[in-house]
Amino acid sequence: METPGGASTRNYSGWGDVPSGDDPMSNTETDPAEVVCAATAGAAARVEVLEPRDVPLGGPRAMTVRRTLPQRGRSMVGAWCFADHYGPDDVSATGGMDVAPHPHTGLQTVSWLFSGEIEHRDSLGVHAVVRPGELNLMTGGHGICHSEVSLPGTTVLHGVQLWVALPDAHRDAPRDFQHHRPEPIALPGATVRVFLGTLAGHTSPVRTFTPLLGAELVLEPGVGVELAVDPRHEHGVLVDQGEVELSGVRVRRAELGCTAPGAGTLTLANPGPQPARAMLLGGEPFGEEIVMWWNFVARDHDEIAHHRAEWQAGTERFGQVTGYPGARLPAPPLPTGRLRPRSNPPLPPR
Repeated sequence: METPGGASTRNYSGWGDVPSGDDPMSNTETDPAEVVCAATAGAAARVEVLEPRDVPLGGPRAMTVRRTLPQRGRSMVGAWCFADHYGPDDVSATGGMDVAPHPHTGLQTVSWLFSGEIEHRDSLGVHAVVRPGELNLMTGGHGICHSEVSLPGTTVLHGVQLWVALPDAHRDAPRDFQHHRPEPIALPGATVRVFLGTLAGHTSPVRTFTPLLGAELVLEPGVGVELAVDPRHEHGVLVDQGEVELSGVRVRRAELGCTAPGAGTLTLANPGPQPARAMLLGGEPFGEEIVMWWNFVARDHDEIAHHRAEWQAGTERFGQVTGYPGARLPAPPLPTGRLRPRSNPPLPPR
């Protein structure tokens, strides 16, 4: 435990009951566990800092992903239910990314790159390129499948992959794909790119099914900023480079600092001698339990089993990806046991 001034709780990961995944854009492990995620409630610490666990992407030339959500200490921040941070990785050493078509249900995927380019193909018929500073948001409610391949010109791959759980009323939403390139917003000592929600007077046009915030923030050395935020939101700060102080609590590279609802401002500072970069995530507490297994978000074991069976059978629920030169990923075997409910530890209002 690390509690500077009694302000933070550092949760160590290494939880064997969360899906580990084998690539940063999906979860391709051969024995994924099921996870029940629930909303935050109550009070425990002002800022919670989640340390990542390293997930190798398989093979002798494996690229490593650093995962902060989900884990035993915390399942979600708002509707954000999955957070992977990867790179910078030398593609000549790791072999790049080549992820065959795989399915999703009950979620939206958010792809954000700092360097490199990835080719996206999905069963909606979208063929797009994921580039640095551009949002690609894919909706796989009722069911979708997609592939990702790093382009030949990519030498360094570096970014984040995030999932958003869909609320019960919209968890069967049709396939969708949205692309947005947010303009940089210059603040005193900082630059912000808002790709979801509203921040610093700018609102993203991208549609979501719950109130969300998503932004890239770059802080100059020795600079602090105070941002007006929605007091109904939980917030998470995922640090990409350098270190960031969140309400006075230091969050290091690849860590996720979390705060509860309650305050209308968020204070972020860069104590280091180099620019710091972080992803700012926010959303209203989700308020619903979800089950995550492999690439599916559902509500119970039986629904997961049904989705798996449909993927294996090749039903129209997920459609087909055209243009990928290879076979799709098979689903791993289901676990022998059923679900055990788990919930987030509490955080007090700020």
